Amino acid sequence: MAGEAYAVGQVAAEELDGAAEELAGLLVDTVHGGGSIGFLAPLGRAEAVAWWRALAPEVAAERLLLWTVRAQADGRLAGTIQLRRAVPANGRHRGEVAKLMVHPADRGQRLAGRLLAVLEERAAELGLRLLVLDTETGSPAERLYEAAGWTRVGSVPDYATDPAGVAHPTTIFFKALGG
Repeated sequence: MAGEAYAVGQVAAEELDGAAEELAGLLVDTVHGGGSIGFLAPLGRAEAVAWWRALAPEVAAERLLLWTVRAQADGRLAGTIQLRRAVPANGRHRGEVAKLMVHPADRGQRLAGRLLAVLEERAAELGLRLLVLDTETGSPAERLYEAAGWTRVGSVPDYATDPAGVAHPTTIFFKALGG
Protein backbone atom coordinates (compact mmCIF):
# COMPACT_ATOMS: atom_id res chain seq x y z
CA MET A 1 0.00 0.00 0.00
CA ALA A 2 2.99 2.28 -0.14
CA GLY A 3 2.17 5.43 -2.02
CA GLU A 4 -1.58 5.12 -1.52
CA ALA A 5 -3.10 8.48 -0.67
CA TYR A 6 -5.17 8.95 2.47
CA ALA A 7 -7.52 11.74 3.51
CA VAL A 8 -8.36 12.83 7.06
CA GLY A 9 -11.81 14.23 7.78
CA GLN A 10 -13.87 15.17 10.80
CA VAL A 11 -17.02 13.14 11.43
CA ALA A 12 -20.19 15.10 12.17
CA ALA A 13 -22.85 13.78 14.54
CA GLU A 14 -25.28 13.14 11.68
CA GLU A 15 -22.63 11.00 9.93
CA LEU A 16 -21.83 8.89 12.98
CA ASP A 17 -24.82 6.56 12.74
CA GLY A 18 -23.94 5.63 9.16
CA ALA A 19 -20.25 5.22 9.98
CA ALA A 20 -20.85 3.19 13.16
CA GLU A 21 -20.68 -0.23 11.46
CA GLU A 22 -17.34 0.51 9.82
CA LEU A 23 -15.93 2.14 12.97
CA ALA A 24 -17.11 -0.88 14.96
CA GLY A 25 -15.13 -3.17 12.68
CA LEU A 26 -11.98 -1.16 13.34
CA LEU A 27 -12.66 -1.16 17.08
CA VAL A 28 -13.26 -4.92 17.21
CA ASP A 29 -10.14 -5.61 15.14
CA THR A 30 -8.06 -3.33 17.38
CA VAL A 31 -9.30 -4.93 20.60
CA HIS A 32 -8.90 -8.47 19.27
CA GLY A 33 -5.40 -7.51 18.10
CA GLY A 34 -4.45 -6.62 21.68
CA GLY A 35 -5.01 -2.86 21.59
CA SER A 36 -5.55 -1.50 25.09
CA ILE A 37 -8.22 1.11 24.39
CA GLY A 38 -10.73 0.51 27.15
CA PHE A 39 -12.44 -2.69 26.04
CA LEU A 40 -12.08 -6.36 26.94
CA ALA A 41 -12.09 -9.23 24.47
CA PRO A 42 -14.10 -10.72 23.10
CA LEU A 43 -15.79 -7.53 21.96
CA GLY A 44 -18.93 -8.21 19.98
CA ARG A 45 -19.71 -6.23 16.87
CA ALA A 46 -23.17 -5.21 18.13
CA GLU A 47 -21.64 -3.87 21.35
CA ALA A 48 -19.06 -1.91 19.35
CA VAL A 49 -21.70 -0.45 17.01
CA ALA A 50 -23.81 0.60 20.01
CA TRP A 51 -20.76 2.23 21.63
CA TRP A 52 -20.04 4.34 18.54
CA ARG A 53 -23.68 5.35 18.11
CA ALA A 54 -23.90 6.38 21.76
CA LEU A 55 -21.23 9.02 21.07
CA ALA A 56 -23.53 11.02 18.77
CA PRO A 57 -24.89 13.40 21.47
CA GLU A 58 -21.33 14.22 22.61
CA VAL A 59 -20.26 14.82 19.00
CA ALA A 60 -23.35 16.99 18.37
CA ALA A 61 -22.55 19.08 21.46
CA GLU A 62 -18.89 19.34 20.31
CA ARG A 63 -17.68 17.90 23.61
CA LEU A 64 -16.21 15.12 21.50
CA LEU A 65 -14.54 15.63 18.13
CA LEU A 66 -13.90 12.61 15.96
CA TRP A 67 -11.76 12.19 12.86
CA THR A 68 -11.24 9.34 10.45
CA VAL A 69 -8.58 8.70 7.86
CA ARG A 70 -9.63 6.92 4.69
CA ALA A 71 -7.85 5.52 1.68
CA GLN A 72 -8.67 7.84 -1.20
CA ALA A 73 -8.64 5.05 -3.76
CA ASP A 74 -11.61 3.18 -2.30
CA GLY A 75 -12.80 5.20 0.71
CA ARG A 76 -12.18 2.42 3.19
CA LEU A 77 -11.60 3.32 6.82
CA ALA A 78 -7.92 3.22 7.81
CA GLY A 79 -7.99 4.87 11.24
CA THR A 80 -9.61 7.19 13.74
CA ILE A 81 -8.88 9.50 16.69
CA GLN A 82 -10.95 11.46 19.23
CA LEU A 83 -10.59 14.69 21.15
CA ARG A 84 -12.62 14.90 24.34
CA ARG A 85 -13.04 18.49 25.47
CA ALA A 86 -13.02 19.08 29.22
CA VAL A 87 -16.42 20.04 30.60
CA PRO A 88 -15.73 21.72 33.98
CA ALA A 89 -15.54 25.51 33.85
CA ASN A 90 -12.00 25.46 35.22
CA GLY A 91 -10.83 23.00 32.58
CA ARG A 92 -12.26 24.32 29.33
CA HIS A 93 -8.74 25.11 28.14
CA ARG A 94 -7.81 21.44 27.92
CA GLY A 95 -8.76 18.25 26.14
CA GLU A 96 -7.97 14.56 26.13
CA VAL A 97 -6.78 12.53 23.16
CA ALA A 98 -8.56 9.17 23.01
CA LYS A 99 -9.09 6.07 20.90
CA LEU A 100 -6.31 6.47 18.34
CA MET A 101 -6.61 3.43 16.10
CA VAL A 102 -5.03 2.51 12.76
CA HIS A 103 -6.10 -0.60 10.90
CA PRO A 104 -3.30 -3.19 10.85
CA ALA A 105 -3.27 -3.21 7.03
CA ASP A 106 -2.55 0.54 7.01
CA ARG A 107 0.15 0.72 9.65
CA GLY A 108 3.52 2.04 8.54
CA GLN A 109 1.91 4.84 6.51
CA ARG A 110 2.34 7.45 9.30
CA LEU A 111 -1.42 7.70 9.65
CA ALA A 112 -1.38 7.86 13.45
CA GLY A 113 0.94 10.85 13.26
CA ARG A 114 -1.29 12.53 10.67
CA LEU A 115 -4.39 11.99 12.79
CA LEU A 116 -2.61 13.33 15.86
CA ALA A 117 -1.38 16.43 13.98
CA VAL A 118 -4.88 17.21 12.67
CA LEU A 119 -6.31 16.84 16.18
CA GLU A 120 -3.64 19.10 17.68
CA GLU A 121 -4.21 21.76 15.01
CA ARG A 122 -7.98 21.78 15.53
CA ALA A 123 -7.57 21.82 19.32
CA ALA A 124 -5.40 24.92 19.04
CA GLU A 125 -7.97 26.57 16.73
CA LEU A 126 -10.60 25.92 19.41
CA GLY A 127 -8.47 27.70 21.98
CA LEU A 128 -7.40 24.59 23.84
CA ARG A 129 -3.98 25.13 25.36
CA LEU A 130 -3.34 21.75 26.93
CA LEU A 131 -3.86 18.17 25.78
CA VAL A 132 -3.45 15.03 27.86
CA LEU A 133 -3.54 11.33 27.09
CA ASP A 134 -2.61 7.97 28.50
CA THR A 135 -1.25 4.93 26.73
CA GLU A 136 0.06 1.51 27.62
CA THR A 137 3.67 1.76 28.76
CA GLY A 138 6.05 0.21 26.24
CA SER A 139 3.54 0.26 23.39
CA PRO A 140 4.23 1.59 19.90
CA ALA A 141 1.82 4.43 20.72
CA GLU A 142 4.11 5.54 23.54
CA ARG A 143 6.95 5.96 21.03
CA LEU A 144 4.64 7.84 18.65
CA TYR A 145 3.72 10.42 21.30
CA GLU A 146 7.35 10.91 22.31
CA ALA A 147 8.33 11.47 18.67
CA ALA A 148 5.46 13.96 18.27
CA GLY A 149 6.81 16.16 21.06
CA TRP A 150 4.57 15.08 23.90
CA THR A 151 5.94 15.30 27.46
CA ARG A 152 5.93 12.20 29.61
CA VAL A 153 4.48 12.83 33.07
CA GLY A 154 5.14 9.34 34.42
CA SER A 155 3.76 5.84 34.65
CA VAL A 156 1.04 4.41 36.84
CA PRO A 157 1.44 0.70 37.62
CA ASP A 158 -1.48 -1.60 36.79
CA TYR A 159 -3.57 1.36 35.59
CA ALA A 160 -5.52 -0.52 32.94
CA THR A 161 -5.92 -4.02 31.64
CA ASP A 162 -5.31 -5.18 28.12
CA PRO A 163 -8.15 -6.87 26.22
CA ALA A 164 -7.27 -10.18 27.90
CA GLY A 165 -7.72 -8.61 31.35
CA VAL A 166 -4.01 -8.48 32.26
CA ALA A 167 -3.05 -5.29 34.12
CA HIS A 168 -0.29 -3.12 32.62
CA PRO A 169 1.30 0.18 33.53
CA THR A 170 0.09 3.28 31.72
CA THR A 171 2.16 6.29 30.75
CA ILE A 172 0.57 9.74 31.06
CA PHE A 173 1.57 12.45 28.54
CA PHE A 174 0.72 16.11 28.01
CA LYS A 175 1.32 18.65 25.30
CA ALA A 176 1.03 22.41 25.60
CA LEU A 177 -0.37 24.06 22.48
CA GLY A 178 0.47 27.52 21.21
CA GLY A 179 0.29 30.54 23.46
